[in-house]
Amino acid sequence: MSKDHFRLTAVAALSEYRLQLTYADGQHFEVDVSKWIETTQALAPLKDKTLFAQAKVGFGGHSVDWTEDTLDLGASNLRNLAIEQAGGIGHERIWIWLHETGLTLEQAAEALGISRRMLIYYRDGEKSIPRSIWLACLGWEAVRPQGRELPMRVPSAREYAATHAR
Repeated sequence: MSKDHFRLTAVAALSEYRLQLTYADGQHFEVDVSKWIETTQALAPLKDKTLFAQAKVGFGGHSVDWTEDTLDLGASNLRNLAIEQAGGIGHERIWIWLHETGLTLEQAAEALGISRRMLIYYRDGEKSIPRSIWLACLGWEAVRPQGRELPMRVPSAREYAATHAR
């Protein structure tokens, strides 16, 4: 399967620690990495604007590199961040939701009322995640239904706390 949606073809460093990214699927994104640079010790060297301006496409288009093999950011993580910053729902949310709920792909697809294949498309970033799907994930998390029966209402704060007590 092609993962062109995660392969960079061009990168340009912009002002204020922003990057202009072009992916092999033709999509263009502008992403602000200033918070990552500010809060991640390994990225601290990028506070040097001269170094930041040297951003280039890494090997195979899988990263943005500044210093080969020591200072880079993954193309998939950058795309996820750009989608989130633009108000979309990044694919990493599905990965995290699956991990935190412990659901298999089959269980999660059934819970969301979609096919397993479509869930994989969302999880792998091959298709945009509709707002309704993410809201369904949040709703499932809130009620944690057992079996096929769905609750008639959203639980109260007290019921929610009891359901999520570990």
